[in-house]
Amino acid sequence: MEKPSNQEEEWFAREELEKKQQLSRQQAARLAETEKQSLQALHFMKCPKCGFDLHTVKYGTIDVDTCFNCHGVWLDAGELEQLAAKPDSHPVVGAVLNWFKHD
Repeated sequence: MEKPSNQEEEWFAREELEKKQQLSRQQAARLAETEKQSLQALHFMKCPKCGFDLHTVKYGTIDVDTCFNCHGVWLDAGELEQLAAKPDSHPVVGAVLNWFKHD
């Protein structure tokens, strides 16, 4: 039996290294996804200010997340624009939206 050449040994070593690196990247991606899911479960519908539960309150056609402990109000993506479309519907909403317009 002949011994493989150094080039062949290097090729197999590189292939093995690439497989191990790819496996490591896959494991890291799975771990990151698992961690993301556990963090989401831990923080989902929790007030970012005080940590209490958020409750969904209907405001016209928009569902607003509200904290009954600190009275914080949280909007999802696109909800501020929906409120801005009707600034006269509530005086407080109009005042808040005017405040955001100032630079």
